[in-house]
Amino acid sequence: MEHSDHSWRGMYTTGCLFTLLVILGVLLDILLGSTTGVTQGAVNYAAENHFTELRDNPLRGLYHLDLLNMFIQLLLIPVFFALFAIMRKNSRGLAFLALVVFIIGCSIFVSGNPALSMYELSVKWKSTNNEILRNIYLGAGEAILAKGAHGSPGAFMGAALSSLAGILMSLAMMKGRIFNRTTALVGLIANTLMLLYTFLVTTSSTSGTLALIFAIPGGLLLIAWMFLFMIRMYKIANRQGYSPGGQS
Repeated sequence: MEHSDHSWRGMYTTGCLFTLLVILGVLLDILLGSTTGVTQGAVNYAAENHFTELRDNPLRGLYHLDLLNMFIQLLLIPVFFALFAIMRKNSRGLAFLALVVFIIGCSIFVSGNPALSMYELSVKWKSTNNEILRNIYLGAGEAILAKGAHGSPGAFMGAALSSLAGILMSLAMMKGRIFNRTTALVGLIANTLMLLYTFLVTTSSTSGTLALIFAIPGGLLLIAWMFLFMIRMYKIANRQGYSPGGQS
């Protein structure tokens, strides 16, 4: 490995660590989703429903408002940067585009996330008996949900760009040949399924079951994709068989 590659080893190691954290986060998301009864109805909650849930079970309410997904998005930033660093010689253009698209999508997703704002409003809503104030808080809550609630048009761009970034990074993997073809194909399929899920859950309030048909295999394949590139990234960080033009 060249000296310039040696200087990036810390970034590769950091990428491995954050990839592992993301995998654990996605597994936790699947576990919580299966145990808290996430349904299309929960996605379409009105502000009052969210306020009530945040009052009765704050952690479940914050989960339904995508707080966990927001943290997962933030954890993915160093992962995408590490992937770009690995492919900066062999597939610089696509990898850099994937990184930029992801940063934009992540910024939109995080800035529009309604969890903490809705929690603050719910505290004010439940602490007053003044109906005028309660209605004002409900109106503010509806505006926040329209901007970034899961399944809302306002959240579409951030989620869609994140999946598009995954597709572009998978194409960069396929072109650069540092990661093997299986890793690239798994990533391509996984991110495409998640993009289709995002489209369905945003455009139709009656397509919940159909959307899950894409979401479940998409989520599992995302875990597989991240595990595969994490293993390769670990090998590169430890100088095991790294060749700028080769496969794992």
